[in-house]
Amino acid sequence: MVSKASDGPKSGASALIDQRIAELGDWRGEMLKKLRAIVHEAVPDVVETWKWRGVPVWEHNGIICTGETYKAVVKMTFAKGASLPDPKKLFNSSLDGNTRRAIDFAEGAKIDAAALKALIKAAAKANVKK
Repeated sequence: MVSKASDGPKSGASALIDQRIAELGDWRGEMLKKLRAIVHEAVPDVVETWKWRGVPVWEHNGIICTGETYKAVVKMTFAKGASLPDPKKLFNSSLDGNTRRAIDFAEGAKIDAAALKALIKAAAKANVKK
């Protein structure tokens, strides 16, 4: 399912992401909500999709990142993270692979919104260059 942020009333993937946030009902839902807002601020025409049996995915000419929720973390995985500049050292998970990188946000984690937006923009730009 695909929907753009500007589609008016939410349907499809955006509605499923809203539902996931509401179902979580705890700090993970709030964190996912904040991360989602940052993605939309960084790439206003981002497309939200719902893949792999329940993973929010943000795309712009390809996958930018995902927003997975686990018991102890909300994980933001960047499909091409290994090739992205990360001057603020946000990546703290999935560091061994050749392609993807992730950021694990635990309960109470502070978000460096400016650095995260820069990373998201770089990921979207990398998709355009492919």
